[in-house]
Amino acid sequence: MPRFMIEREFANGLAVPMTDEGAAACARIVSVNAARGVTWLHSYVSADKMRSYCVYDAPSPDAIRDVAEQNALPLGSITQVTVLDPYFFPAVGAACERRPSPGRAVVCGRVRSRKPPARHMR
Repeated sequence: MPRFMIEREFANGLAVPMTDEGAAACARIVSVNAARGVTWLHSYVSADKMRSYCVYDAPSPDAIRDVAEQNALPLGSITQVTVLDPYFFPAVGAACERRPSPGRAVVCGRVRSRKPPARHMR
């Protein structure tokens, strides 16, 4: 299934309340999308809440346009994308697998000190 990045602009800002109402609104969007074979994976929202960048799996850009209209959501650009993951490359993966010296941990190429877990007093 092709993956797309969708850019949206919200003239009055995006407001999704963290309530049952907000959850129901998101569930409606997911339901409308599913009927057209579109899956909303996640979104990034700008700090001022005026823009969102949404990641979707969909059969086509037309399917995304259809569900945006049905969901009454603004629609800016639609760009087909692929994933570039730095951990795919062998050299980076090998750095994550190095064996650290005692008391040190390697986390994806960075060496960090291991600290003993904090003990809570009872």
